[in-house]
Amino acid sequence: MKMKKVLSMVLAGAMVLSLAACGGGSSSGGSDATKAADATQAADATQAAGGEASSDAVWKIGGIGPITGGGAAYGIAVMNASQLAADEINAAGGINGYKVEYQFQDDELNNEKSVNAYNSLKDWGMQILLGTVTSGCGIAVGAETVSDNMFMLTPSGSSQDVADTGDNIFQVCFTDPNQGAKSAQYIGENGLGDKVAIIYDSSDPYSTGIYDTFKAEAANQSFEIVAEGAFTADNKTDFSVQLQQANDAGATLVFLPIYYTEAAMILTQSAAKGYNFNFFGCDGMDGILTVEDFDTSLAEGLMLLTPFVPTSEEEATKTFVDNYHAKFDNLDPNQFGADAYDGMYALKAAIEAANLTPDASVSDICDALKTQFTSLNYVGITSDEAGMTWVAEGYVDKAPKAAKIENGQYVMME
Repeated sequence: MKMKKVLSMVLAGAMVLSLAACGGGSSSGGSDATKAADATQAADATQAAGGEASSDAVWKIGGIGPITGGGAAYGIAVMNASQLAADEINAAGGINGYKVEYQFQDDELNNEKSVNAYNSLKDWGMQILLGTVTSGCGIAVGAETVSDNMFMLTPSGSSQDVADTGDNIFQVCFTDPNQGAKSAQYIGENGLGDKVAIIYDSSDPYSTGIYDTFKAEAANQSFEIVAEGAFTADNKTDFSVQLQQANDAGATLVFLPIYYTEAAMILTQSAAKGYNFNFFGCDGMDGILTVEDFDTSLAEGLMLLTPFVPTSEEEATKTFVDNYHAKFDNLDPNQFGADAYDGMYALKAAIEAANLTPDASVSDICDALKTQFTSLNYVGITSDEAGMTWVAEGYVDKAPKAAKIENGQYVMME
């Protein structure tokens, strides 16, 4: 079904609301721990308010991800944006007339803790999981959702292995293979570098998945891969060898299919050695401007493939960013939050199309949503006007965008 008008109508209604600032995050200069504590308080407060309905029946939607530790920028953004969407939906009358209760659990980027969080949410009465935030945890939790036949929509777990875990698991974000191929095409078609080096995490499914398809697609492009430097989770603080290899090979651009914490170290060490590379990353790069004690001027000119740029002039994006700022104390949303926001509204669209109510069983809800998502065309803030669609395997199809950091902000690249 076509959903072009649904988001714009809901957002238009949301604009007339007075969204109080809930202290859901500190300013961008605060620590991850402070942001997590503040954001958790905001989620608890709005959860309580959002649960007040004329009927005892409510939609219980859970989320899981890191709001402390190295991946906190991802988890906080997903938690905040999901809560924002739930509050907007509740203010507009809920889903099929029933309010949404949203609860988020911290997994500290740990697979075992993520499964524990899933079990806690089940005890709470969760009917649908809008998570997990990361791929490794998504694979671990995904196996549990398969056993329970619970519908799982991950906003940002991009490894193809997440969706491949079961037919009940769908993704809002690009899959890693998609990101790798699209990055190679973008670099080649826009002439961003003739000699390209790659630095990737060979112990991480996210990084290796992007690396594999980037390298395969590079063979069809005009640039040459001149150096490949791998690291692992046990050795990710000193990148001097990988950077030296790239420099000795004459690389003009370094492709980084990695997360923002390691990327910040690479940029810092590259600058210290006086290297003059351009850098290009994927969605894991989003968050680099929030790394504590990182000189963000070193990220100037950094490029990344992304479905969302907060400085976009598109009306729906501007409304989302303005409402996010108002609710979370001027904290900037990132693409992980934008994917989560779209995920909550896509769930709403699918539930309404299936005419579901919260008294249905978890398994019946799951079966209905699996059918609806494979026929859904949803236009959101992370898609273009053609919208996003899903295949039976759970992968999303939507157009990628590219951003560049200029003057400390992400701006859209042509």
